[in-house]
Amino acid sequence: MANDNFTAWMTATQQAVEGTLEALLPDASRAPHVLHEAMRYSTLQGGKRVRPLLAFAAAELVGADAANVSRVACAVEMIHAYSLVHDDMPCMDDDVLRRGKPTCHVQFDEATALLVGDALQTLAFELVATGLPGVDAAQQLAMVKLLAQASGHAGMAGGQAIDLSSVGKPLSQPELEFMHLMKTGALIRASVLLGAMCGTPLDNAQTEALDHFAKRMGLAFQVVDDVLDVEADTATLGKTAGKDAANDKPTYVSLMGLGEAKAYARDLYDDALAALAPFGDKAARLKQLADYIVARSF
Repeated sequence: MANDNFTAWMTATQQAVEGTLEALLPDASRAPHVLHEAMRYSTLQGGKRVRPLLAFAAAELVGADAANVSRVACAVEMIHAYSLVHDDMPCMDDDVLRRGKPTCHVQFDEATALLVGDALQTLAFELVATGLPGVDAAQQLAMVKLLAQASGHAGMAGGQAIDLSSVGKPLSQPELEFMHLMKTGALIRASVLLGAMCGTPLDNAQTEALDHFAKRMGLAFQVVDDVLDVEADTATLGKTAGKDAANDKPTYVSLMGLGEAKAYARDLYDDALAALAPFGDKAARLKQLADYIVARSF
């Protein structure tokens, strides 16, 4: 019954996020038409919306206003969508399939894909910088800063740079984790913390506990992704399966082996759940999402 309730909540939240993204993205009937069409193509009707789900789940800890959480969640999803568009380009991972359809540069062209990423990133910051009733100016500025740090040289972009420079090189576990705490983990962490920042402020101990949960789940998400790249097929993934191995990229599977990578994901999951203990029943959705993230491969 609890799982049915979670499934219903997840579906309703995903649909609500999709509707908000539809409304916030510029209509393709507006000039520049091709850019706007490509922005919508790259963002809508795809993905599981894990980052928005995490933002909404964290918001339940603090009784946040749903409209504010929705804007913040969509901002994070736009940053994520922009990163996928750029990651798929020939100058980076050079992939032709994303979310079960041609990648942006294949469907349109490379110049348009580059501009789509730029436009989605700046629109994301516009959303966080405006229209959050009840959130004071200092808190809103801190939210903008958090998203910038998670997206930039010390976060997602920096992690991607390390990833590109690590092809064909063996990395130690600390080196691999440093890369993924930036590339994947930073935006997942931002999703959780931004959702919580939309409501009554947490105290320092609560913030540290939530931060620990977010960091552990960011790593767990990546470990599971590495496992899925080995075990799942292209149709299931919606992107080219086996690409990491084909490109000789360092992964948790190549470092540890498949069985140990799965066990490590479970260890990260256990550590993440332990961090939520101070929140009691208010953290039920975060716990369910942690189950969902790790269970993708088990």
